[in-house]
Amino acid sequence: MEYITLLFSALVDLSNAMAPYILFGLIFAGFLHELVPDSIVKNHLGHDSIVSVIKSTIFGIPLPVCSCGVIPLAAGIKKSGASNGSTLSFLISTPITGVDSILATYGMFGWVFTIYRVITSMIISIIAGILTNIYAKKEQKQEEKAATPKAAFSIAAPQTQPNTAMAFSAVATPKKEVKEESCSDGSCCSGISCESETSCMPKRALSYAFGTLLKEIAAPLLVGLLVGALITVAMPENLSNILAKYNWLSYIIAIAIAVPMYVCATASLPIAAGLMLAGVSPGAAFVFLSAGPATNTVTIGVVKKMLGTRTVYIYLGTIIVGSIVFGLGLDYLFRDVNVKKLVHINEHVSLIAWASTFILWGFVIYYVVKPYFFKEKECSDGDCCST
Repeated sequence: MEYITLLFSALVDLSNAMAPYILFGLIFAGFLHELVPDSIVKNHLGHDSIVSVIKSTIFGIPLPVCSCGVIPLAAGIKKSGASNGSTLSFLISTPITGVDSILATYGMFGWVFTIYRVITSMIISIIAGILTNIYAKKEQKQEEKAATPKAAFSIAAPQTQPNTAMAFSAVATPKKEVKEESCSDGSCCSGISCESETSCMPKRALSYAFGTLLKEIAAPLLVGLLVGALITVAMPENLSNILAKYNWLSYIIAIAIAVPMYVCATASLPIAAGLMLAGVSPGAAFVFLSAGPATNTVTIGVVKKMLGTRTVYIYLGTIIVGSIVFGLGLDYLFRDVNVKKLVHINEHVSLIAWASTFILWGFVIYYVVKPYFFKEKECSDGDCCST
């Protein structure tokens, strides 16, 4: 019973420290989503240049998209003509940070840690993009040459075999004309009704923030909070002493867990806080915060298929080496600071923090429980956009 009480107390402390900043970040992200069109992102990343890589990194930093949610966005950017380097730098910088994660990092670890996290993620992303543009060109050209004969065959095939299935599939099938509804007044898709575009924008922004974005991160955020609280109370004292004494061991453990694991930037924060409260160095926690959101088994497979094998090596190598190097730098920066004092969860809890915790947990529990009790409406005919 005492253990459950300690676990619950740690969970409440982590939630109070993060909730206000997560909610504010979600609202900010919702308005950012409405004010910045996707076309702006796609139109600036098409060149094999350092400037293009830097642009893609800067575009990716504030976007509140997780490591799996960034995949279709990166694929769209690639199809629109972005270079491999720009696509990869966008794939790395976007999930590591995000306006919601940046604010939550500040709330939990302070402004020095936050600025360090943003700047180092930019550096890692830019280096990966530049290396990809330099060393992955040869592989891309070889793939293009190998694909050329196949393309010629597929074009000629319908002429020699007009009655085959291949010839049939090569002919464009007339699409059934569907009359699209105008959503300018916000009356369709989201179910939001408003009198003008100006009055509708805030409603759509909040709908995206709490109806789309929070729904996507609800499950990993719940897991992150539970794991962070569990680490805080369950890690044996002797293990934290070992990790504190042999700092290199904590780096290896952090990398081994972070690379294959799926965790979004915001959900990784309570896990990192739990590690630091248990005695792990800030550098090792930073390694998890950096490598965890940027990599997972799904993204690795997509990068290999979309950008090539050589790009995967650059992708993983840059993140692992960069995270460790900057983790060591963070440990040097905080060498005279008590690790546990970096985590801001023991301060006086305000009414705003408590209210934010209740609101956040209300949404999280709702989105986690909803699939088991409510059957979502099917949208096979395009008669709706989301549930």
